[in-house]
Amino acid sequence: MADPSFLTAVRESYDTVAADYVERVPAPSELDPLSCAMLAGFAELVRTAGPGPVADLGCGPGRVTAYLAGLGVPAFGVDLSPRMIGLARLAYPELRFTEGSMTALDMRDDELGGVLAWYSTHHTPPRWLPAVFAEFHRTLAPGGLLLWGDYVGDERLRPTHGYGRPVSYESYLLPLDRVVDLLGQAGLVVTARLEQEPGGRVNRPHACLLARKPETP
Repeated sequence: MADPSFLTAVRESYDTVAADYVERVPAPSELDPLSCAMLAGFAELVRTAGPGPVADLGCGPGRVTAYLAGLGVPAFGVDLSPRMIGLARLAYPELRFTEGSMTALDMRDDELGGVLAWYSTHHTPPRWLPAVFAEFHRTLAPGGLLLWGDYVGDERLRPTHGYGRPVSYESYLLPLDRVVDLLGQAGLVVTARLEQEPGGRVNRPHACLLARKPETP
């Protein structure tokens, strides 16, 4: 079956911008203190629970995957873009990176101790988010954790250029409460939320959600 058109657009766009992305996007250690704290807290919770590895979904060039690994988390990365995966493998040969889509993860049920979706779902049309969040739920072990971080709002963006190159992807910014509702419909329970106004390098409202797959259905 052919990929949905939005996946093709995302894959081709990030293949195009991969090298420029690495040059322009700051390292995780340069994030704002609150975002760093959310990543560190997620890592500590996953280490404590210990039900399985963490999948960094939409990992790009692997920087956040490596950051989690440096915090003692058994992390691996998945991304649609072959160019991004190639850069990640080159930069972090000790870690595992694979091509794949959040819409159909090549993982067993209950396999993961954690899922990280760090600024990686906003290219997904809202009608596809239930399927994506259902995959998060399916692959998480009971008690497993999700850390979601992304831009929020109520807007559909159609940029023609990104990171200095032509792109064909779109971005869909949703109100945070809607994201919380969609996660709940997928069976994931939100336990913490952080909302931030634009500031520093980030010129849009953004947020983080921590959610858990219940121990029992």
